[in-house]
Amino acid sequence: MPSREQMAGNKYLAPIAHRFLSPELWRFTRRSVPRGVALGLFSAFIIPVGQIFLAAFLALPARANVPLATLVTFVTNPFTLAFWVVIANQVGEIVLNIDQSVGAAAREELSSGMFTWVVEFFEMAAVTIFGFLVMSIVASALGYVVSGFVWRWWVTRKRAKRLKAMQERLDRRLKAN
Repeated sequence: MPSREQMAGNKYLAPIAHRFLSPELWRFTRRSVPRGVALGLFSAFIIPVGQIFLAAFLALPARANVPLATLVTFVTNPFTLAFWVVIANQVGEIVLNIDQSVGAAAREELSSGMFTWVVEFFEMAAVTIFGFLVMSIVASALGYVVSGFVWRWWVTRKRAKRLKAMQERLDRRLKAN
């Protein structure tokens, strides 16, 4: 992943560099982290190619953490894409429940023609695309909530350790006096 300085020197990013390289987009805060996770998951499932660029550009107006948004998009990668396509197809079938909503007569008419394979392909593709849409919305919402809780837990744990260390130092001082 390129650093902020390398991106600042990129000639293609020059028109938007002032906005893209804003320090607030690169900090890990309690608001930017869940936004970055949600945008990264949304971008990962909404389009299979170019999701890193989509996540980075969606992070600009949302003031989300850019590195985290781009990193989370690697949930879908060339090695796991086949798995996610099968899952998206299953999710689309469950949500749409096509077999029950389309009448038996209409289904028979579609499947008796010369180009049945074309109809079946487009039906399966539409179901899969709809499944990816559902997965992108649900995954981004879950990612936002879970990362918010994880962030809160992590910060609380860190503060508790710091307080414990301060208390131990204070106890040592008091015992020394």
